[in-house]
Amino acid sequence: MDFSLSFEQDAIVTSLTDFITRELYPHEKLVEELRHVPAEIAQDIRQKARAAGFGAMNMPEELGGAGLDYETLMQVERVMGKPSAPLALLVRRPTKILLKCEGQQIEDYLMPVIRGEKEDCFALTEPGAGSDARGIVTKAERDGGQWIINGVKQFISHADISDFIILIAVTGYDETPKGRQKRFTAFLIDADAPGVRIEPMKSICTRGYNPNMIYLDNVRVGDDKILGREGEGFNFANDWLYAGRVALSAHCVGRAERIYDMACDWAANRRAFGKSIGEFQGTGFKISDMAVDIKLGDLMVKEAAWKIEQGKMDRRESSMVNLYCSEMVFRVADNAVQIFGGMGMMEDFPIQRFWRDARIERIWEGTSEIHRDIIARDTLRSYRN
Repeated sequence: MDFSLSFEQDAIVTSLTDFITRELYPHEKLVEELRHVPAEIAQDIRQKARAAGFGAMNMPEELGGAGLDYETLMQVERVMGKPSAPLALLVRRPTKILLKCEGQQIEDYLMPVIRGEKEDCFALTEPGAGSDARGIVTKAERDGGQWIINGVKQFISHADISDFIILIAVTGYDETPKGRQKRFTAFLIDADAPGVRIEPMKSICTRGYNPNMIYLDNVRVGDDKILGREGEGFNFANDWLYAGRVALSAHCVGRAERIYDMACDWAANRRAFGKSIGEFQGTGFKISDMAVDIKLGDLMVKEAAWKIEQGKMDRRESSMVNLYCSEMVFRVADNAVQIFGGMGMMEDFPIQRFWRDARIERIWEGTSEIHRDIIARDTLRSYRN
């Protein structure tokens, strides 16, 4: 199995790396201070990204996207894990389940996000349903020819700058061999629809890439706002979640690579007791551990991307790569802080930001504990009599 990059993949990675270094990195400190990307900067980056061919890289060519396969796309996600999250978001990769759009939905939602005219967000998590996604209680009830939606969503990334919401709600119950189970449906909800209220939450990490509360109070929509079919929402949401976990893992590898480069440069040039601090075993061993961690994470992402492409990805595999890479990037960031010493905690240095941002990776897209539980349960299932 050959995971080396092809000529085309290497060209994309190189050109995208050059772009984020030139267009995104210079704004990181300002965005960190402001906790948002100024509108003029956001517009400039979006325009330049599309002009450079980096718009909707995860969407089919026939719809105006780049049509990248999963193996190439995860290399793109690795690179996009290096800049701060709110800036990386401007190089837009729409939520792929929008490909389920039909009829007028294509012109109202799918094509505008591909063209970069609209932003979408995905709303699943609720105050009482985080890792246990099937515990959601947001309801959509029939009222004549419409649906009335009530509920609260929580920790919804970048909803504050989105034009519409891909929302999962309970639309009824089914009797199954396993008992009565909720029926989940995906809806397309305009962010400015009557009854929708979005309130940003203030997080200590990923400043400018805000989590949000979404309140839905008697929001009325028609059948034309159902994405896919009624009752199928959780099925294709799961497919998206598996790929999302691998994309998160790729982000973690990319961010770890950037942290590692900074730590190596500091260790090679910072001097103490007449020699560089990298010459001391206490620092050198940390550099070695970081190198091994990143290498393993990179290989896991490449294998996972290959499995998605081959249709062989399952929840156990997606949990394994997510668990390892999300914990790996925090180990790398923590070692980097130690190598930088006191300067690693100073706001003038980006290392403290990487350290703070790395902590959330073990929580969103499923906590480490949930992933360990999934891995154990799915592994032991085949051993039971």
